[in-house]
Amino acid sequence: MRWDLFCRVIDNHGDLGVCWRLACDLASRGEAVRLWIDDASALAWMAPAGQTGVQVIDWRAPARTPGEVVIELFGCDPPESFVAAMAAAGTPPLWINLEYLSAESWVERSHRLPSPQGAGAAGGLLKWFFFPGFTAATGGLLREPGVLATRQGFDRQPWLAARGWAPQAGERLVSLFCYPDAPTDALSAALADAPTLLLLCGGARAPTSASLALRCAALPWLSQPDYDRLLWSCDLNFVRGEDSLVRALWAGTPFVWQLYPQHDGVHATKLAAFARVFGSARVHGLDVLWRRWNGLEPGPLLLPDATSWRAASESFRSALLGQDDLVTRLLGFARDRLHSPANALRC
Repeated sequence: MRWDLFCRVIDNHGDLGVCWRLACDLASRGEAVRLWIDDASALAWMAPAGQTGVQVIDWRAPARTPGEVVIELFGCDPPESFVAAMAAAGTPPLWINLEYLSAESWVERSHRLPSPQGAGAAGGLLKWFFFPGFTAATGGLLREPGVLATRQGFDRQPWLAARGWAPQAGERLVSLFCYPDAPTDALSAALADAPTLLLLCGGARAPTSASLALRCAALPWLSQPDYDRLLWSCDLNFVRGEDSLVRALWAGTPFVWQLYPQHDGVHATKLAAFARVFGSARVHGLDVLWRRWNGLEPGPLLLPDATSWRAASESFRSALLGQDDLVTRLLGFARDRLHSPANALRC
């Protein structure tokens, strides 16, 4: 099938990161993908080698004959000219809004629901909601085939040494990818309990009050494969947003997630829901650490016991690996809707 993926870069590169992984995963399974994007500049470092089967197209380019499946990432609304081409097609494409990731209970109820379009160029078409998630009743998580085998066969020592990021004997290795409001000075205090090399990702700033036990190294923007290898290399990963959270899950090591802060406090609800499905209560102090890192309660950052934390991370990863991944579920949904007469694509 041919897939048209639409992505707008809002900020922080997270939307593009998810969209590029989705495009590459589809292409690796033999699908033809056109990625329509309004700002592809970050692909120069995120995906310098490109991907066979993925064609990147400027958002403002003239509309083309739509593929069998059209996906808008995060409700970005394709250009009106392209939507008009969808409506004019004898058999319209399957139109999917791939939404943001959440562990909230309403996601299961909203997943795969249709949304009739009644006005404008889209009038008469159906748009379908597809929600990523952590349970079998959702759209699942992006996970390319073979990721666990690749991770298990990875040797961090030569990879780190070749880049000048190898820890000294006895040093803990920690990656930091965070938003500007993250309490990094409190993190410095938390890491003072043991010699630590803190690898600063994506413009993260070093703590202003680093302890003698803490060394910091600023990293360049990494390609997606190299960022994955960095997460596999570290003993503890601080991640932000959606894409890096999912990659931290596949790493199977302790992690701390910073959600995109929202003025209405929705991120607090999302964090609580994720803590529930992860089972953070199994690790003493983990809930408190996650809340404090996200600015949801005051107090120092205290790291939980590393052994129980790692065991919980590996257990959650194992549970997720027992489910179908997002692209597998997406392909099944598309084939079901496109080939079953009972599943209309128009209102």
